[in-house]
Amino acid sequence: MRVGVLGTGTVGRAIAARLAELGHEVVVGTRDVTATMARTEPDGRGNPPFGTWAEERPQVTVGSFADAAAGELIVNATSGAGSLPSLTAAGEDNLAGKVLLDVANPLDFSAGMPPTLLVKDTDSLGEQIQRAFPQARVVKALNTMNALVMVHPDRVPGDHSVFLSGDDSDAKQMVTDLFRGFGWSADNIVDLGGIRSARGVEMYLPLWLSLRQALGTGDFNIHVVRA
Repeated sequence: MRVGVLGTGTVGRAIAARLAELGHEVVVGTRDVTATMARTEPDGRGNPPFGTWAEERPQVTVGSFADAAAGELIVNATSGAGSLPSLTAAGEDNLAGKVLLDVANPLDFSAGMPPTLLVKDTDSLGEQIQRAFPQARVVKALNTMNALVMVHPDRVPGDHSVFLSGDDSDAKQMVTDLFRGFGWSADNIVDLGGIRSARGVEMYLPLWLSLRQALGTGDFNIHVVRA
């Protein structure tokens, strides 16, 4: 399957690398390919510049947001504040009819830590994306854990949960199949219902950040225990 990943940060890199490892055709999209590939400094998390990462993975193509949006499945791994502009740059026509896996969180770090949310309670980033691109088939998922756990759930021992929110059942099935390839078991993939349920998983992020600080690691997740 041809998959476009929008975003060159930690999440975008983890998802793109895992997809390529599983045999998918992957295009990573960025706003300015030349500028992105020319960077030589580590990013804000100390990761190598994206160009170095990409050179080590020749099976991954780098292109514009529009190039990435030509895929059968599109992953939004941009920052929450940059999601709508990035998707607009990708092109509404390119997104029409496509499954759009939204992994972004609407975190606002402008006042430092802990961050606040750009949208909450009565709306969500997932819903905003669905309204802005009504022909896209938006599925909110993976945003409740760190990047490596998203694509390698066995980093956390035992059972733990990943959530899906979206209005299109076929789109959620495609995402479920993708997650099974990542290593998620069917019992641990929890369908929360329509895209409105994205509000809850996005509002979980302040708690996740507090847990990461308290535990000193991002290698954890939550598990829904059924009676």
